[in-house]
Amino acid sequence: MNPIDFLEPEELLRFFHRHKTEMSLMENPQTLLNQLRDHNLIPEDRYKKVSRMRSKANMKNGMYDLLDWLERERSDHIGLFWKCVFKDSIRNQYVTLQKLHISLLDGSFQFEPNLPEKLEKEETEKRKRKEPSEEENGKGNSVKKKKKKKTRGVGEEDDDEEQAGPSGQATQKKKSKKLCFSSPLKRGEKGNIWTWGIFKNQIPVTCGDKEGFLNRQRLAKGEKCIVVEKQWYTPGEFEKFAGKASCRNWKLSIRCKGTTLGKLIQEGHLKVKSYKRSTKAKKSLLSDRVPTVSAGEGDDDFDEEEQDSSSDRQSSTNTTEEEDDAGEQTEEQSDDREDVHKTVFKVTCGDVAATLHKKRFVSGILGKCIRTEKSWMTPVDFVKEVLCETDVSWKKDITCEGKPLGDLIEKNILSCHSLFCDCRLCAPDSEDLDNQKNDDECWICRSEGKLVECDYCPRSFHQTCHLPHVEDAILEDESLWACTFCVFTKYKESFSSMETTAAALSCNISEHMQQCQYLLLYLYNTDQQQIFATNPTLYLSDQTTVVTTPMWFGRVAEKLQEKQYQTVGDFVSDVHLIFTNCASYNRDNPEFTAMGVTVKEFFDREFENAFKIQEETADS
Repeated sequence: MNPIDFLEPEELLRFFHRHKTEMSLMENPQTLLNQLRDHNLIPEDRYKKVSRMRSKANMKNGMYDLLDWLERERSDHIGLFWKCVFKDSIRNQYVTLQKLHISLLDGSFQFEPNLPEKLEKEETEKRKRKEPSEEENGKGNSVKKKKKKKTRGVGEEDDDEEQAGPSGQATQKKKSKKLCFSSPLKRGEKGNIWTWGIFKNQIPVTCGDKEGFLNRQRLAKGEKCIVVEKQWYTPGEFEKFAGKASCRNWKLSIRCKGTTLGKLIQEGHLKVKSYKRSTKAKKSLLSDRVPTVSAGEGDDDFDEEEQDSSSDRQSSTNTTEEEDDAGEQTEEQSDDREDVHKTVFKVTCGDVAATLHKKRFVSGILGKCIRTEKSWMTPVDFVKEVLCETDVSWKKDITCEGKPLGDLIEKNILSCHSLFCDCRLCAPDSEDLDNQKNDDECWICRSEGKLVECDYCPRSFHQTCHLPHVEDAILEDESLWACTFCVFTKYKESFSSMETTAAALSCNISEHMQQCQYLLLYLYNTDQQQIFATNPTLYLSDQTTVVTTPMWFGRVAEKLQEKQYQTVGDFVSDVHLIFTNCASYNRDNPEFTAMGVTVKEFFDREFENAFKIQEETADS
């Protein structure tokens, strides 16, 4: 049951209009943007424009413009918008959405009788127009169907997903109901919110001035069950987090709408399981020969009187250790909060390094989530290939920053899918399995979209990001396609050696186009922050006062594609000009100057490798 099911479309639109400013100020909105794009609520160009914004101020302004556009141009689909953002996986990541959700549940939001006049006019004009992107979407899909193996649109939904659509005329003519939204109860039901169907899985809880949501199933299993801003806590930890550790009885200090959890447990509304004490606490008790309760035995967090008496007996001996524990827990919680926001983790197995991508992670044997230089693999396949063993323990053998991967799973930073999950990763068809062999984003610009997949390596590219550009005729060809990196690697040994750098620079570029295209793509990928990729005059208005000839990777790529260079030296000169301009403009900014120097050194070193320049034995 969803609270928006009780509201008319006009009320949902008013609710959106009232709170779009709040939503535009949310931190890290990328997950929300992905959700809106995946449900075709926003066009691809607007999605990319906002996603690529670096500064927080620009991002907030961009989000407001995007939501304002959605209100004006997609007003018929506001209901779908709220269904998307109120999904548990999205709502739990943003405090703003959690508060909006609660305001609908408890009836604290009061709906105005009418829409603002300007908004009603724009909505009326919108309903008279056709959807602008339908024909474009149709054309894009036709190319994909011709060559499923070569291209794919990342983030596309299945046909049976819920689609946005305008309301029928009959529905629009119905008289709006005057809803009493204090509760969605039927006659005879209790008025307590924990009995509502909406709170079947989780209920809102408070402790002091801290607010969160308690997951019923996790509480019943004795796991961390209270989530606050994507961080999970046990009841005892949530009590400490709220500054109520002195209460030492979370059943009384944590409440749901004024009712203590202890009362809900007593009345049977919540099921509980005992929580284990920390290992260090057990050691301190054993050292003083005080009887302890074994893990899973007794009622540790629930029997507060027994816990108090034990704590009193040990207060003198445990003070120092508790302070050390508190410091360690603070550091661990800080690290965990950072890990929760990560989408890519650096992992190792033996002496092999790789990256683990969170959105692809399913379990040990499903979901190719680990990316090596040569391929995508499941965790089990990764360990088997590295250790050459068949009996493996992937949760221990794969480590992330020195800790077993199992630690990330225990802390809910990584979540294993249910055995009954039927998502594309857990129950993939042949096309899904084929897509898992390649990257989900362009290897050059780091963004998603319609990608061309290499048949010899895991890289993917946009047609115009790759050099040379991938023409439509190539996509229609059924033969295998190799990217420039794979072609360069295959034929590198056949390239002739150069005695000196000067000899290489004087060569006609037509004979060495392969090496130059490889070098520029190599530079693109080396520049992780895309600092040198785009025209700097677009965001540095005063650069032309210092730099007479602006240059950037994109301009060099255009000149390579259009074959405007005569010699290799002309190409190298433009590349070096990028870093010379960087040093000139950033004379008082050593940080950016150092970035330019670093990337230039990468280029010069790889240039010698690509042209096989022999070491000069000049005067020594």
